[in-house]
Amino acid sequence: MIYLLLYIEFFKIGLFAVGGGLATLPFLYQLSLKTGWFTTHQLADMVAVSEITPGPLGINMATFSGFNAGGILGGIVATLGIVTPSVIVIIIVAGILNKFIKNKYVADAFTGLRPAVCALITIAVWEIVKVSVFDFELYEQTSSIKDLFLLKNILFMIILFVLMRKIRLHPIVYIGLSAVAGIFINF
Repeated sequence: MIYLLLYIEFFKIGLFAVGGGLATLPFLYQLSLKTGWFTTHQLADMVAVSEITPGPLGINMATFSGFNAGGILGGIVATLGIVTPSVIVIIIVAGILNKFIKNKYVADAFTGLRPAVCALITIAVWEIVKVSVFDFELYEQTSSIKDLFLLKNILFMIILFVLMRKIRLHPIVYIGLSAVAGIFINF
């Protein structure tokens, strides 16, 4: 039964997460709350793992999520679920898009889709920021503003941001350095 549920849930995510891997994150957060298959902290870890592994982020996230919920077969089923809508849609779209690409309504539809995708990605970024630089649980317990912010993480994020803007290295270098720093600094 878990495998059917995984397929259906990830089929829905694949059908509606327009805009790539980061656009799947809001759906995955909802799935986490709905099913309890993984926590929001595990989801943040999944993003990190998905970013450093080969392949598209959304598919990696589905595989990782499915594995968390149902083992190896769960990972395979979730992956199939998330890619099925894309395969179906791209076959249909490829057949008709060339005929209508210059159509005003099609162009207008794409103009409307871009901000929607941007909003989905912004929501995903906010969810990652919430678990990376804030400690809402501790703040609720103490009501102390100093307990709300994970200052080491914020400082590290700012340093990385500046380094990435100044020294253009491959993102995997920064991900690897961040993992090493996390081990030695105990983030």
